[in-house]
This record gives sequence, structure tokens and C-alpha cells, in this order.
Amino acid sequence: MATPKYKRVLLKLGGEALSKPGGTGIDPDEAAFLAERVKAVKDDGIEVAIVIGGGNLWRGRDGIERGMEQATADHMGMIATVMNGLALQDALERIGVVTRVQSAVEMRAIAEPYIRRRAIRHLEKGRAVIFAGGTGNPYFTTDTAGALRAMEIDANVMVKATKVDGVYDSDPQTNPDAVKFDHLTYIDALNKRLKALDSTAISLCMENDMPIIVLNLWQPHSLRRAIFGEPVGTIISR
Repeated sequence: MATPKYKRVLLKLGGEALSKPGGTGIDPDEAAFLAERVKAVKDDGIEVAIVIGGGNLWRGRDGIERGMEQATADHMGMIATVMNGLALQDALERIGVVTRVQSAVEMRAIAEPYIRRRAIRHLEKGRAVIFAGGTGNPYFTTDTAGALRAMEIDANVMVKATKVDGVYDSDPQTNPDAVKFDHLTYIDALNKRLKALDSTAISLCMENDMPIIVLNLWQPHSLRRAIFGEPVGTIISR
């Protein structure tokens, strides 16, 4: 049996992963699809933690453009990620994956507070852990939250799940001549100002030597193949 390259994985999902293409809100079928993808690697003994965004429910940029204070807009986004986390937890547990949601914004009635050592213990016991509430602070994206949590739980890799099969020099959906990168250094990713990840997240990963894999989660077995070391998507590393 093949040996996985990465034992503990931080999976970063955008909130849009829970909605139909071009849609908003939470679609139970999309949540079930994501849960099956996670279960497939959990069944191989991989420890999986997840950070999820909230863009399917609230875009802070929309409020800011209309005069809302950024701190308020960002706090609303944090609450949206908790809703998404609960939806994904339900989908995972319905297929037998024991899951805990930890929120950086305390909501003790519905989610555990984020406690690093407790999160690691959940992972060691074979549970999936969903980190909601971003970093708990405004002005930071959930990409940065993903990088931060990856470092805190001693993950071996951060996987950024998208609906594009890697990082391109321009948008492949609008430019048929866009060029895909198989590998980028952290500095290249920062200098090229690519939109795959927030620059703060890339910098944090660079400072702590955390590899990043950007892949299309909707391609069959892409996540599992990447975890087992196959060349999938784009890897950003030293």
C-alpha cells in the first residue's frame, strides 16, 4: 500500500464551495460532496483539519463599498463561516466522520472555542476539525486563518481547494492562453501578485516553511493524489 506524503493536512475551502456554481447560500448536495472528499482521505488515515470561508453568505467588500466599517463587515463574515462550518459538520457526521467545530469567535452553545491543544487532540483521535471564525480578528482573510491554523496544529501541508486546477498567470476562465504553474517559490507567488492566495497567508507559510498545494477539489481523487505525493495542481514551496 502506498504511503502518504502528508499525514496531517489543513484544507482551506472557500465558502463558495458550499453553493452551486454562480450561486449563493448553502446547498446540502454541495456540502455532501465536500464531506465525501474529506472522508475519502480520512479513510486512508490522514488527519484533516478544515478552514472554511463565508463568501457564499456574506461579502464584507460589499458592505465596505457602501460605507460599512471594515471591522463590522469582517465580524459578519466570521459569523458566516460558523454557519458554513456547522453545515459541513452535519454533512460529515451523516457519513460517519466524527467532527468538531471550533470557532475563534466564542459561540459556546454551538461550537467549541478554538483551543490549539484540544484541536490537536481531536486530530490524534481521528476526528475532523473545522476551524470557523477566521482568526477571530478583523482585517485578516480566511486564507491567512488557514495558514495560521496550519502552523499551530503542525500540519504537513496546506491545501487550497479551488475550482481551477492550479495557479495560472491569468484567469484561465477568461484567457484561453493562460499559463499554469506546476511549481512556484513563495517569492515568485508574492512577486507575481497571483490571486490564488492572500499575500499575508503566503508570507506566513514562507516564514514557517509550510508548503501550499493549490488544486481543483472537484477533479476526481485530486486531494488524495496530492496527499500521496502525486503532481497535482500547483505547489508553492521553498
